[in-house]
Amino acid sequence: MRREDLLNNMQSANLEEILFASVIDKAEITTVFQPIISLRSSEVYGYEALSRGPENSSMENPEILFNLSEKYGRIWELEYLCRWKALEKAKCLEEDKKIFLNVSPHIMHDIKFRQGFTREYLNKFKINPDKIIFEITERQAISNVPDFINTVQNYKSQNYQIAIDDVGAGFSGLNLISGVYPHFIKLDMNLIRNIDKDFVKQAMVKSMCEFGQLTNTYLIAEGIETEAELLKLIEMGVHYGQGYFIQKPSSKIQNISEQVQEIILQANKNKNRFIGSTIYELYIYKICKKLPTVNANLKVEQVDAIFKKDTAAPGYCVVEEEQLLGIVTKNEMYKFLSGQYGYSLYGKKPVREIANANFLSVDYKMTIDIVSKKAMARSAEQLYDLIVVTKDARYYGVVTVKDLLEKAIEIEVINAKNLNPLSELPGNRLIELQLEQSIKNPEDLNILYFDIDNFKAYNDVYGFENGDKIIKLLTKILKDIFSLNDFVGHIGGDDFVVITNRNPIKNLVDKIIYNFERELKDYYNNDDWEQGYLICKNRRGIEECFPLLSLSVVCLAIKNFDCIYKLAEKASKLKKKCKLLNGSNFISE
Repeated sequence: MRREDLLNNMQSANLEEILFASVIDKAEITTVFQPIISLRSSEVYGYEALSRGPENSSMENPEILFNLSEKYGRIWELEYLCRWKALEKAKCLEEDKKIFLNVSPHIMHDIKFRQGFTREYLNKFKINPDKIIFEITERQAISNVPDFINTVQNYKSQNYQIAIDDVGAGFSGLNLISGVYPHFIKLDMNLIRNIDKDFVKQAMVKSMCEFGQLTNTYLIAEGIETEAELLKLIEMGVHYGQGYFIQKPSSKIQNISEQVQEIILQANKNKNRFIGSTIYELYIYKICKKLPTVNANLKVEQVDAIFKKDTAAPGYCVVEEEQLLGIVTKNEMYKFLSGQYGYSLYGKKPVREIANANFLSVDYKMTIDIVSKKAMARSAEQLYDLIVVTKDARYYGVVTVKDLLEKAIEIEVINAKNLNPLSELPGNRLIELQLEQSIKNPEDLNILYFDIDNFKAYNDVYGFENGDKIIKLLTKILKDIFSLNDFVGHIGGDDFVVITNRNPIKNLVDKIIYNFERELKDYYNNDDWEQGYLICKNRRGIEECFPLLSLSVVCLAIKNFDCIYKLAEKASKLKKKCKLLNGSNFISE
């Protein structure tokens, strides 16, 4: 390299370091917020705080900014400055919105980081710890995983929440997720990109959704850029999302556009319309197609042209002055038109002359099961003819036998997927739907959360088969106590919910606890029952004494909440409080 080029490179490097140092020293960092919203209700759950360098400079790009901080050994100063700016600006956020802060695992256990998140420190910004969610990324290897996990547990015990970032980017592994037990998993934008077209990505996200259901972990999809991606994520059951299609990062807090909200709400409405339904209560108008009709005076050759233009049409209803005269199908019409003289004989005649007036007509509020029975009772020649749906004796739409069969199977599959296979009680999706309906209901309703204490220790000692028997025991007790007018659901594992308007609640809970504890002796051997505890290893592999099974029950008035996520968060705090007490306990608020 020539001497002049070397000097130029040195001068350029010195200038770069000087400019970067100026950004740090003058605190030229700007915080922008990107909303994270519910993909079920379209409500904003929180905001990710993102840091930017000086506007219109290369360091406005955060990747360049943080690369320079590593290059010149000022990573800690930049991290601290970004967090300070974010927390300072977070005062403008609504009280109930969460703040997602990006944190490197390398600095999380640093004493300076810990001092930066004491209650006294956060009081300066008037922020509670339970409002903060640390986003941890594993883009660099963690040198001491056990120490790191202990650090995370320390923050969790102080009511901070944890999100694992960039899952699916090729860095964040299952070891980190299984060790940390995060509250949230953020799916990397590379996994989300074109997910509506990529079946491999869909399979991966579906598996993460199942993992989330089993572990009560919420999924957040990052980088949603198209409506098609958003709709596919809603269909698969991802809880939250963020990305340019929803809203770009901004220094100002803005409302989510009405268009995006409508897309989310309509997608969920379409997705949920058959959940919890059966063919014995679902009306036929829910699945009928409002196909165009043909006028009775239209010539047969004209109807033939319509069929040739729309080859997928199963048939048409023939009407005159809104009165239904009959139906014409392609197969039936070609019986008349086939042969040497068929077209000449019938082509110019009005379609009314070949329309089948002997058709099955059903009212739009007839249930699918009754329509199915009527359809299958027809003669073999008419078995697959169109079924006409009417309202007030006028044409409303049509249904095919294929439609009936497909919808019956779909409903059975949907309901099977949404019932817990062990308890056969409604699972998470049905519980959420019931809660959403209950929140809108003016009736005074209470929700009860049931949690079996020390269930893991019992499973470890007596095995999963006996653990399943305990789940079935509590299921039977809840079904016996509550009526068909109450809603009993199984969240998963040893967690159950009941929604009821019955009172007094405490008497019902006392009865459940009494019945549960009365039956428990049959599920222990005599030695364990007499000594009153089990000895097994805890999560850290150390032997510990665990009490026998008991119940923690909390009760909340649903009318005090405007969304299910706030309700679930409050219930979680109460359950933790209840489980700290000895034996079976009940807390109501």
